[in-house]
Amino acid sequence: MNNWHLARGYRFAGVHSGIRPDPDRLDLALIVSDAPAAAAGAFTQNRVRAAPVRVCQERLPAEDVRGVVVCSGNANACTGQRGLDDARRMTVVAAETVGCRPTQMLVCSTGVIGQFLPMQAIEPGIRAAADVLTATPDALDAAARAILTTDTRIKVVTKTISIDNIEVRLTGVAKGAAMIGPNLATMLAFVFTDAAVSAVDLAPLTVRAADQSFNCVSVEGHTSTNDTLLLFANGQASAGRPLSGEALGQFSDAATGVCRELAQAIAADAEGATHLIVIDVEGLRDDDEARRVAKTIAESALVKTAVFGADPNWGRIVSAAGYAGVEFEEEQLSLWMGDLLLYHAGAPQPFEAEAASAYLKRERTIHLRLRFTLGAGRCTFWTCDLTHEYIRLNAEYTT
Repeated sequence: MNNWHLARGYRFAGVHSGIRPDPDRLDLALIVSDAPAAAAGAFTQNRVRAAPVRVCQERLPAEDVRGVVVCSGNANACTGQRGLDDARRMTVVAAETVGCRPTQMLVCSTGVIGQFLPMQAIEPGIRAAADVLTATPDALDAAARAILTTDTRIKVVTKTISIDNIEVRLTGVAKGAAMIGPNLATMLAFVFTDAAVSAVDLAPLTVRAADQSFNCVSVEGHTSTNDTLLLFANGQASAGRPLSGEALGQFSDAATGVCRELAQAIAADAEGATHLIVIDVEGLRDDDEARRVAKTIAESALVKTAVFGADPNWGRIVSAAGYAGVEFEEEQLSLWMGDLLLYHAGAPQPFEAEAASAYLKRERTIHLRLRFTLGAGRCTFWTCDLTHEYIRLNAEYTT
């Protein structure tokens, strides 16, 4: 059994409903709050939005959400009115099992685009999930497995903090391995807390958490149709008023931290990846400039293939920074790979290529640090290398 300290007042379930042909593959998750919870979301910025995204956007933020039903293997995207009807029907069935109004349930899907949901399998699957809802780590494990697509492992983060002498817990779960690009990606993420937070405060907090975590992840820069981050706060840690002031700020930092850990786990589990690449950019005029440079480097196929091939070709990194659309002079930039200073104030530095290559071969996590001299703007961004296996997996995705 996993030693996770779960947020109080939530129950989890993951079952095989029949969306996927493999009977051993879980494909439907149901997560329920025992008490009405404040909830808010951040969603894809793709103009093509899946039906579940549209349904969640219609219903959030809200103060009385009871849970979310999630299916994997089918995105329910580009499916027109039938897709919207099916997504809403999923919340109706889930609400019947929970004993609440349909509008109190949320819905998410992930998988292949352009196919209708097999509702004849999903509806009994939701009822089966409701029958096994429990507040245990094993139940969370099953729910986390049920939302995966091409992921190789589940992504769960738990955190316990003290706010005003009250123990508050946060439980985060996510999926994502490809079609990952800033402004959310083919990723679903859910953070559940027993803290008391109003929906009015939870809404901007969720956007901030996404901006500093999932929006700083890129595998190949493809922004998905289904990206969703949902935050739930059911107040079960105390019967007090919603957090405010310094206490709310402390909670916001903790929620953002959970999202950052989940985001890193997504980048590390990218399809076929052999390296997690952490890009730290500092010293630009503002954070937006730093993000622009980091994102450009993260999405450079030449940078990603160099890391995969253990080739310390740092010119690709500097070059990518140069076409990011941020004004700077060469002498205002320095670059490190791990502890190796490769480029300082616009000039190449002597280094042992064999040592740099060995670093790329040896380490699973590669750190690239770019330091500018123009201000206090900074950003940390996560990506991965580009491998033969990534190409194979995505070339064969629907066949």
